[in-house]
Amino acid sequence: MTAAHRQSPIIPPKLHHATFLTLKLDEMVRWYGLVCGLYPVHYAETAAWLTNDEANHRIALIRHPAVHAPVNKPTSAGLHHTAFEYDTFGQWLDNYERLRDHGITPFMCLDHGITMSMYYADPEGNGVEIQFDAFGDWATSKEWIWASREFAENPIGEWFDPDQLVEARAQGVSPEEIHEGARAGKYKPENPPADLLLPEVY
Repeated sequence: MTAAHRQSPIIPPKLHHATFLTLKLDEMVRWYGLVCGLYPVHYAETAAWLTNDEANHRIALIRHPAVHAPVNKPTSAGLHHTAFEYDTFGQWLDNYERLRDHGITPFMCLDHGITMSMYYADPEGNGVEIQFDAFGDWATSKEWIWASREFAENPIGEWFDPDQLVEARAQGVSPEEIHEGARAGKYKPENPPADLLLPEVY
């Protein structure tokens, strides 16, 4: 057992929610509702508490008069993104098509090996990852991320174009084959992003 393990809580707490300061409360509530199915449990003039499951809230949004627009947010230290997970490839890709039809598209898409992930920017420029577990089992993917030479050598993964995945599925290619193809660079976009930085929205 490592020193870090010896010093950790006997019963570790689970991650419950994230809280964001915002200048765009109403827009953020609408966006998280459309993108992640989060609805307000309590919605006030200065704050909202949103959930999409049995928890009392998963995202809190605070509008405070002292809050100001961020400066150089994409290159500032801090939170890069929160993540939401679908159970299956089909649910995940269906969600991409649904959001695309609403004019919401990811700014980057990566097959990390453990997950296939699409990254969006909310109205404040915070990253939101929509993913599914490529192994369909957390225990297996946890083992893979710990033991895999492939992940150690390329932890970021491979870029992919989600529209190419939609086309491949329409042609009858299985989710497993699409995942393997993405890992091999088969669905790489014509102009992949230069890096992992968030877009600037201010």
